[in-house]
Amino acid sequence: MGYRKGYYKKDGTYVQGHYTSTKSSPYSIKNNKGCVGIFLIMALFGLAISCSEESNKTNCPSKNCSDFTTQAQAQSIYNSNKECYKNLDADNDGIACENLSK
Repeated sequence: MGYRKGYYKKDGTYVQGHYTSTKSSPYSIKNNKGCVGIFLIMALFGLAISCSEESNKTNCPSKNCSDFTTQAQAQSIYNSNKECYKNLDADNDGIACENLSK
């Protein structure tokens, strides 16, 4: 226990000197469990955001049926990489841009 001297508050009232506990307060640096928890939650949230942004990035160029004049052109591009150009086959039957002329 330690002795705290008397002091004046900002509003002008006087606080009498008294003995105080020398144990650390719950807001001291030693008790940082809450800060560590908040830091971990923020780190996990940041990691989740960065992973979701990376999953949206692809090496595939964006192609639509309007980029081709014939169905044969679209089909050859689609056959070169079916996973990359899966948006050319709307009904998933293996035929790209069925609405274009052959």
